[in-house]
Amino acid sequence: MYAVIKTGGKQYRVSEGGRLRVEKLPGEIGDKLEFAEVLMLGGDKLAVGKPFVSGAKVTAEIVAQGRDKKIIVFKIRRRKRYRRRGGHRQPFTELKITGIDAAKRSS
Repeated sequence: MYAVIKTGGKQYRVSEGGRLRVEKLPGEIGDKLEFAEVLMLGGDKLAVGKPFVSGAKVTAEIVAQGRDKKIIVFKIRRRKRYRRRGGHRQPFTELKITGIDAAKRSS
């Protein structure tokens, strides 16, 4: 069974036991999270929400909090002697999906 959840303005396909990196979420390592914004449930029977599947939820555990590799942001205007260099490290939360609950599944 798999589910499509929405978090951080993005959509992710998750399955039980899988790991996932999402935009930074508040919490400490070992904390449990619950995602109620389930857009779709798949498996033996497909359930698509309007916009969310009612009664469905996905539970996860925080495995890590960190920052991604640095990316370089470089701006230049040709022939104007304008150059700016900066960097950015995006914070993330790594999750382990512990369960997909589809108790009141609607189709």
